[in-house]
Amino acid sequence: MTTKKNRAFLKWAGGKYSLIDAISAKLPDAKKLIEPFVGAGSVFLNTDYSQYLLNDINPDLINLYKILQVNPAAYIADSASLFVPANNNADCYYTLRQKFNLSSDTYERAVIFLYLNRFGYNGLCRYNQKGIFNVPFGKYLAPYFPHKELEYFAQKAQCATFTCLPFEKVFARARAGSVIYCDPPYAPISKTAFFNSYATNGFSLENQSTLASLANKAAYQRNIPVLISNHDTELTRELYKNAMLTELQVSRFISQKGDARKKVGELLALYVN
Repeated sequence: MTTKKNRAFLKWAGGKYSLIDAISAKLPDAKKLIEPFVGAGSVFLNTDYSQYLLNDINPDLINLYKILQVNPAAYIADSASLFVPANNNADCYYTLRQKFNLSSDTYERAVIFLYLNRFGYNGLCRYNQKGIFNVPFGKYLAPYFPHKELEYFAQKAQCATFTCLPFEKVFARARAGSVIYCDPPYAPISKTAFFNSYATNGFSLENQSTLASLANKAAYQRNIPVLISNHDTELTRELYKNAMLTELQVSRFISQKGDARKKVGELLALYVN
């Protein structure tokens, strides 16, 4: 595993940069790492497998990664052109957001996606039911352009394959000699959080159960180890009862007002023969 920690070029809710050491310590050796929920890619960026299969259900995210993999110089230059003071205001942000939502050009969407990620509120990536990106302007003093992070991702992406599939199909593609790391949309911490959580990310209780079942089968029937991150709750402990569990405490804003950073329990569930 790598020693120097590499940051993702995207801001991402639930990113795993702060947990890299704990996750890396539990990931078994293998030829290939498969991530059905790659997100911003912190685990990918901080491990040393010879091959990667990186998947996400968000087509804009995977489209961006494929473009950066194939044509990094042009993409970095074009996306950097948006990171100027004149674009750091609400009018420009909402104009570019509308352009993004109306565009069917994959390259144009990829360039604007990075701008929206860095200039938008709290690095959120959120769409309404019609697929319209609706994150508001972030009001940051000087959004950071992640030039070095983009270059590193592009370099490391040469040993990766990117897909945009349901997680069940990614499990079906896995073969012996691989290890699977899953960072799904987290189960709600409390019952009262259930509806808000699932209305936004579309990952249901049935999905959580299916993921645990697939991990169980992959490890114990197909000899493919699986590591899953999730909240530490009664639900997840029941779902992952056949795995080896590691408890973590993670600092996270859990107040709606964002004024209270508290420790939240997380689990690493390792399925391995």
